[in-house]
Amino acid sequence: MKTKHVQYETRGTCSKMIDVTADENNIIQQVFFLGGCNGNLQGVSQLVRGQHIDDVIRKLDGIRCGTKGTSCPDQLCRALEELRNKEVKE
Repeated sequence: MKTKHVQYETRGTCSKMIDVTADENNIIQQVFFLGGCNGNLQGVSQLVRGQHIDDVIRKLDGIRCGTKGTSCPDQLCRALEELRNKEVKE
């Protein structure tokens, strides 16, 4: 299976980085968050696994955490946007 991968440094959240892998059809294979609310982010990671990048972006884009202008799910969308535009590797 061909895959693509990104390590995205988050901005404005408790998590510091999101590591995401998707296949050549933009189906998310795995997501890992570094930092943040461990239980919640493990849940988000499991829920988006197997989903198409565009579907996840549609559902999570713009979610805010308290008074912050972003959230970990919103930052995941930024990582997915970057990943969507990457070249597929064997």
